[in-house]
Amino acid sequence: MLALRLLNVVAPAYFLCISLVTFVLQLFLFLPSMREDPAAARLFSPALLHGALFLFLSANALGNYVLVIQNSPDDVGACQGTSARRPSCPPPSTHFCRVCARVTLRHDHHCFFTGNCIGSRNMRNFVLFCLYTSLACLYSMVAGVAYISAVLSISFAHPLAFLTLLPTSISQFFSGAVLGSEMFVILMLYLWFAIGLACAGFCCHQLLLILRGQTRHQVRKGVAVRARPWRKNLQEVFGKRWLLGLLVPMFNVGSESSKQRDK
Repeated sequence: MLALRLLNVVAPAYFLCISLVTFVLQLFLFLPSMREDPAAARLFSPALLHGALFLFLSANALGNYVLVIQNSPDDVGACQGTSARRPSCPPPSTHFCRVCARVTLRHDHHCFFTGNCIGSRNMRNFVLFCLYTSLACLYSMVAGVAYISAVLSISFAHPLAFLTLLPTSISQFFSGAVLGSEMFVILMLYLWFAIGLACAGFCCHQLLLILRGQTRHQVRKGVAVRARPWRKNLQEVFGKRWLLGLLVPMFNVGSESSKQRDK
């Protein structure tokens, strides 16, 4: 339990450090290299478009990250009392989280990177957090590859060029051919790639469960759920105006998730 509580503190700090490092590299390394392009004098220069797109992705990732924490699932408490009070007991989809020390409604899982449980109130923001984090990491990886390709004159036309970049760069780093800043960017490329793929896979998995009307907790416990149309399941989490919620990290835009109950 102590290890889990420690992870609950370390994981958010790790995420925030990665976000800060990514922002610094984009602002002080990638963007200045794009401004050196002769085409940068145009109104829609590569640097301007890159900066606007990166700010959009990172703002939505961090915005939904904050909303996941802010919209923490309510503690529905334990079921106590006589049989006459049983109807007011928490539904079967509730679960007691040992890390948070509370019972959450429609519990899905505990996310250590947000230090919070994922349930009925913040599921939409969690899915969007995974989506935009994945896009921001993969986009940063593409920008980093373009930077390394220009600085070290490396061609990534061959499919295996990215896989062989790390071992080749390590040997060149110890021989003095690659600077420390360039080696750091190369290491970040692989970190962005790993985080981007992991978040993309997690986002797709969560969307599949939402379409089925299930949670990860229900799948682990083998709890059967009533079959319903996938559109209704999707609307319960993302609301009727789900497209607006994809563009702006707003809380429950037309969503009924805060009112839903397990049936």
